Amino acid sequence: MSKERIILGIDPGTSVMGYGIICCKGNKIEMLTEGVIKLSKYTDHAVRLQKIFERITGLIEEYHPDELAIEAPFYGKNVQSMLKLGKAQGVAIAAALNRDIPYVEYAPRRIKQAVTGNGNASKEQVAKMIQSLLNLKSMPEFLDSTDGLAAAICHSFQGGNTEKESYSSWKSYISKNPGKKLR
Repeated sequence: MSKERIILGIDPGTSVMGYGIICCKGNKIEMLTEGVIKLSKYTDHAVRLQKIFERITGLIEEYHPDELAIEAPFYGKNVQSMLKLGKAQGVAIAAALNRDIPYVEYAPRRIKQAVTGNGNASKEQVAKMIQSLLNLKSMPEFLDSTDGLAAAICHSFQGGNTEKESYSSWKSYISKNPGKKLR
């Protein structure tokens, strides 16, 4: 009998952060929930980060995921936007690590490749494939949430391998990255 796994997938953002939670048992994948955290109404970036931490912590408390799959920020031309996106991603990861949930980062291209077979797929193509894979009657309202679901599904297709790029706690992270300790 296959072990049931619950995976929280996140598409990080500073205006809108998408998430999706799936339950995997053997080859069967079922969506538990999906949605977005709308952050654009907050002008203070610190408040946005706080809202991300609170919502991700709430999702963890409600659904008890075993693992977190998160899209890695892609490299853009605007350094300030990249830094803000990295902070948003870091806060989501911190919420998982605070509950001893291991995480894995996936490049956007790898997620698209795993879900659609095309690393250059559009958000709409990813959403259509998510709808098909999860047998959803209707398309989720926000493409950011289907991107969160795509991260979770990509992780499930990898067999839940969290050994290479993940950490189960802050202590684990620090022990594996001694040069990054704050002094």
